[in-house]
Amino acid sequence: MVGVSVALHLQKRGRDVVLIDRRAAGEETSYGNAGLIQREAVIPYTFPRELGAILGYAMNNRRDAVYHLSALPRIAPWLFKYWRNAAPERVERSMRALAPLMARCVDEHDALITETGDAAQSLVHHKGWLNCLRTEESLQAAIAHARRLDKYGVDYAVLTGAQLRELEPHLSDAIVGAIHIRGSPTSSDPGLLTKAYADLFIRNGGRFRQGDARRLAAKPSGWSIASDTGVIEARDMVVALGPWSDEIFRPLGYDIPLAVKRGYHMHYGVRGNAMLTHPVRDADGGFSLAPMSKGIRLTTGVEFADRDAPPSPVQLARDEPLARELFPLAERLEPEPWMGRRPCLPDMVPVIGRGERHQGLWFAFGHAHHGFTLGPVTGRLLAEIMTGEEPFTEPSRYAASRFHNPATR
Repeated sequence: MVGVSVALHLQKRGRDVVLIDRRAAGEETSYGNAGLIQREAVIPYTFPRELGAILGYAMNNRRDAVYHLSALPRIAPWLFKYWRNAAPERVERSMRALAPLMARCVDEHDALITETGDAAQSLVHHKGWLNCLRTEESLQAAIAHARRLDKYGVDYAVLTGAQLRELEPHLSDAIVGAIHIRGSPTSSDPGLLTKAYADLFIRNGGRFRQGDARRLAAKPSGWSIASDTGVIEARDMVVALGPWSDEIFRPLGYDIPLAVKRGYHMHYGVRGNAMLTHPVRDADGGFSLAPMSKGIRLTTGVEFADRDAPPSPVQLARDEPLARELFPLAERLEPEPWMGRRPCLPDMVPVIGRGERHQGLWFAFGHAHHGFTLGPVTGRLLAEIMTGEEPFTEPSRYAASRFHNPATR
């Protein structure tokens, strides 16, 4: 989603753009998410700072986050940075960076959806999504969290259990209440929506080529890369490889603390005449259910592991019984769970901007849980920076160089 959106916005500004990927558009991280365009996601997901919560995660028996013990020596330094960035003053700084992106994320998607036409419009729905709570204590915490968003213009409503079941009659009585995030659209096929944007790029004269970005080479006049149709040379090159971006920036000498949070999904049928019309998050269970074109998609929380380690969908096994209590799921519709990788930086703010060590090198990665949400607005911001337009927000807060400032490490 990020790479396609950057290509579209550069194209709109008169640039001749080639998209290069090893696969077709929308078949990696953008394929497997919950399909939310999260206008409300101003407050970043942070590492817990309460001792009891930390001890709970350390036991490695939770649903919302698990880890591979073998990976801890490699990911521990990043986890420490992640923990440091959960300090209140650092969270506020991340919120100031995320707020202008989230404020425009729906408008920028809407603009592309309108331009794309029926192919995209049928995939996007404007009912919002439901954050469901199982206890009165967690409901009150969710309400307090939502009220922090009032100053950012987020449209939400607090629902009682009875009001929730007016919207979704087949949800369990175990849910005592919910926050209805009304201003966040959803997609029933995020991978297909990404492909629809890529088709728009091609219809408008763009080119899509298959190639391996690791074969990138610096030239006196810019950059070159081999593709399935031959070598492509360009003055500017944008790295938008999500969780694989480090395979480009590290060999070029950039020390950017990119890590990966893995996650899984599985599609299910429904029992009887049950229906689910909104995506729902079981906040206490640590998973989401979303109505998709392929069935009801269960998406898990976070798995900390080496990016390319074999799948170990223990969370799905823990989530599925609770998900069946929440909603009448039927059989699994796929033989194996899908696994995706979320590219994360310790402050949960993406890198958008110039690669300062090289002329013509640009970055757009590290969107954590919100690459699908922030793709189009990222494309706009980076295209404005690259073409000399006045950026709609201060770009320095997204610069890769922020990680070299002791105050922001």
